[in-house]
Amino acid sequence: MDDLEKAILISFDESGAVNSGLKEQAVAFIQQIKENPSVCSICIEKLCFSKLVQVQFWCLQCLHEVLRVKYSSMAPEEKSFIRKSVSSIACCEPVHANDSSSASILEGPSFIKNKLAQVVVTLIYFEYPSIWPSVFVDFLPNLSKGAMVIEMFSRVLNALDDEIISLDYPRSQDDVAVSGRIKDAMRAQCVPQIVGAWYDIISMYRNSNPELCSSVLDSLRRYISWIDIGLIANDAFTGLLFDLMLVDGLLDQLRAAAAGAVLAMVSKRMDSKSKLSLLQNLQIRRVFRLVAGDSDSELVSSVAALLTGYATEVLECSKRLSSEEGKGVSLELLNEVLPSVFYVMQNCEVDSAFSIVQFLSVYVGTMKSLSALTETQLLHVGQILEVIRSQIQFDPMYRNNLDVLDKIGREEEDRMVEFRKDLFVLLRNIGRVAPDLTQAFIRSSLDNAVSSSEDRNAEEVEASLSLFYALGESLSDDAMRTGTGLLKELVPMLLSTRFPCHSNRLVALVYLETITRYVKFVTENTQYIPIALQAFLDERGIHHPNVNVCRRASYLFMRVVKLLKSKLVPYIETILQDTVAQFTRMSTSSKELSGSEDGSHIFEAIGLLIGMEDVPVEKQSDYLSALLTPLCHQVEVALLNAKSHNPKEPLAQIENLQQIVMAINALSKGFSERLVTATRPGIGLMFKKTLDILLQILVVFPKIEPLRSKVTSFIHRMVDTLGSSVFPYLPKALGQLLTESEPKELVGFLVLLNQLICKFGTELRDILEEVYPVIAHRTFNILPRNDIQSGPGSCAEEIRELQDLQRTFFTFLNVIATHELSSVFLNPKSSGYLDMMMQLLLYACCNHKDILIRKGSVQIFIRLIKEWCAGPYGEEKVPGFKSFVIEAFAMNCCLYSVLDKSFEFRDANTVVLFGEIVLAQKVMYEKFGNDFLLNFVSKGFQNVHCPQDLAEQYCQKLQANDFKALKSFYQSLIEKLRPQQNGSLVFR
Repeated sequence: MDDLEKAILISFDESGAVNSGLKEQAVAFIQQIKENPSVCSICIEKLCFSKLVQVQFWCLQCLHEVLRVKYSSMAPEEKSFIRKSVSSIACCEPVHANDSSSASILEGPSFIKNKLAQVVVTLIYFEYPSIWPSVFVDFLPNLSKGAMVIEMFSRVLNALDDEIISLDYPRSQDDVAVSGRIKDAMRAQCVPQIVGAWYDIISMYRNSNPELCSSVLDSLRRYISWIDIGLIANDAFTGLLFDLMLVDGLLDQLRAAAAGAVLAMVSKRMDSKSKLSLLQNLQIRRVFRLVAGDSDSELVSSVAALLTGYATEVLECSKRLSSEEGKGVSLELLNEVLPSVFYVMQNCEVDSAFSIVQFLSVYVGTMKSLSALTETQLLHVGQILEVIRSQIQFDPMYRNNLDVLDKIGREEEDRMVEFRKDLFVLLRNIGRVAPDLTQAFIRSSLDNAVSSSEDRNAEEVEASLSLFYALGESLSDDAMRTGTGLLKELVPMLLSTRFPCHSNRLVALVYLETITRYVKFVTENTQYIPIALQAFLDERGIHHPNVNVCRRASYLFMRVVKLLKSKLVPYIETILQDTVAQFTRMSTSSKELSGSEDGSHIFEAIGLLIGMEDVPVEKQSDYLSALLTPLCHQVEVALLNAKSHNPKEPLAQIENLQQIVMAINALSKGFSERLVTATRPGIGLMFKKTLDILLQILVVFPKIEPLRSKVTSFIHRMVDTLGSSVFPYLPKALGQLLTESEPKELVGFLVLLNQLICKFGTELRDILEEVYPVIAHRTFNILPRNDIQSGPGSCAEEIRELQDLQRTFFTFLNVIATHELSSVFLNPKSSGYLDMMMQLLLYACCNHKDILIRKGSVQIFIRLIKEWCAGPYGEEKVPGFKSFVIEAFAMNCCLYSVLDKSFEFRDANTVVLFGEIVLAQKVMYEKFGNDFLLNFVSKGFQNVHCPQDLAEQYCQKLQANDFKALKSFYQSLIEKLRPQQNGSLVFR
């Protein structure tokens, strides 16, 4: 063993026994050898005599790298030497007379032979056919030497496909050109001989060396796509391939490889007429029986891929051929293969290249134009429905995970939801093509699912119900109401069926969703209302043991009530009996509501029912009292406990109070303002008493934010429900809500005030005059005068709350100004905050990053100018306001801010803001006349170097009545003035 061999062995050592320093020396030494000009000769020499696989691999790797990188600079003699040597080694011929190692390379491990094949292919890349035209022809006579050379030849062909020809990998334009050059030369020179050799090898070695034949068939499969198909698609070769597939006792790997080769024939691109002839001649029916074997075997997987690929090609031919004969043959072949394809879809691992949904969608699409389906087509549609049902079924192994909805269950549910989408689209298409058959299939599925064994029952029932649910999307409202086809049987069957697996979460949910989807049928067939209600009100719905089902049932029941509404009046007492007792006993253990607001939907449903004017007034009063009295009593008890400083489970009490407020809030949604204030004021009185009790929560628990939020929400609701009769309760409510000064609480309070102002307008003036000074004081103490700063060290949540408060406060000021309540700002109690408000609005008009806030601030100024300024010669209502507007607002907002380059005219919102700024100028001219014009033009325009002629044109446009022309001119004026500023503008 010489130094090079020792160095190679040391560099390849992975045992850790070799000293790292020694390993570094070895790597450095072999790197020096790589840089030696005669490295190729050294490598060939070692390949001829060394039997060490590490040395053989390193030499082949080195040859590959040198050829790839330095081929163009190598001498012709060196290239010739490498070519002859590599060819001799690959063909098991001696390189030298005393060569002892060539055969050992072909007997060596796969990675050595693959690397040798890679070196040969690199030479083919550079030299075939111009320099080394005989590479393939040289190989063929040597194949008679036996399995070693045949295998090496197959490896070379496969490497050629991988490295150069195959389009499965991205190729450069140069590589594509080389690939074309090689394929053209091979077609002209040697492809028929290679195919003949393949045939002879397979025939000779099929029994004695099936692994070798599998390797040859793999090469054949790869090359079929670009060689003459007639060389393979003939009686001899095709017969051989089918013979290999069909003969029992042969190695599965060999039979599967034969199926892969036939699939390559089937998939080869050619014109549709030739393709159909090829498909017809294959007599594919011969392999149908093979897919009935072990679904996990390689043979069954390969034959399954062959059948699905064959069916796809036949279907494609039927679409492209226009002749009746062609379509007839296509249909015949398709009808022949489809049953086996359906079997494959349901029982085998389908090849990833084949899309079940895409294939079936195309097939169903061919039926859309037909007036009626044939018996065979109807049979196929039924089988497609079977495929869909089997595909959408959950695996029973996930049953417990899906029921408790743990992480695994949630992931599986999400995966299935996504997976089902296309299948349900396919189902709806089938429902349009064959509606009666689809409905009959669903009915049969439900029947079978109910009676199936318990280990599959839940999954089968869920799948059948999901099919019925999905079908509903393709049905019109009229079809739903009248019960088209079998719907008049299916819906009553659905309503009356009690599945053994109803405790399963998925089954219970899809059952209720399906009833909700088809409830329109019940609107026309009211005899089914009792059993429809029962499904929601018994253990299948709101009393289901699974909390998620309970919550969803409450929500879905509310939707059903909205749809049926007046038709449910005769059943109100029954509904209340099933719900009131349970849902008015609120506690933290109440699974229907804990942690979610969904449970309040049951109260919303009840409110919708008992809030109808169809309900007699006495009964309505009794029903409402039966709900409100126990809930209010629980609130009063909780408040008494809290006041006595002996609260029982304080956290639990607070959660309980939240649930009660949410429930009452939801209940009140069913009662209109007209009913509680005009037609039945007694009902309104009950809500007033309830409001009075719930407002006590703010007194006893002033700092519990979740409770404040729920009570505030209820006040919002009472404003809509009680109308102006809520006024006596507002001072107390607003007073309690004002006790907290945190930004989040202030935002909620301002939102409530905005609602009150929008609903009652000037009627709210007295209340606003009391609360505005407190709001202004707190807001101006919290908000910065300029921008809200964010950056390192700042809390994102605090910044978000400040931004929310700022945005809501500007909206609040806007609402006041636009509802004729601006006198509130001038009230003696509020006047101390007027200057701060003006400065805040002025800064926002000119500088705020939110364009919508800037626009709103300009609108406030416009409104105040209109209300506080009588005219050019009128008395000043607010001393100093006129001069502030002319000197500060007009200059800074209407001129300097729009001259800034950050004012982007290409932005739609900015253009709207600009319109408001121009309108403000128009309003100022109308109110202040020449006082505004002289100051704005003589001082403002002069400061920004506006030419005299443009200033005069501005005055003319402003005094005219064409606002659109004024806006257009002012924009062009600003754009002309911008280049002259040179950053000299100073906002004051």
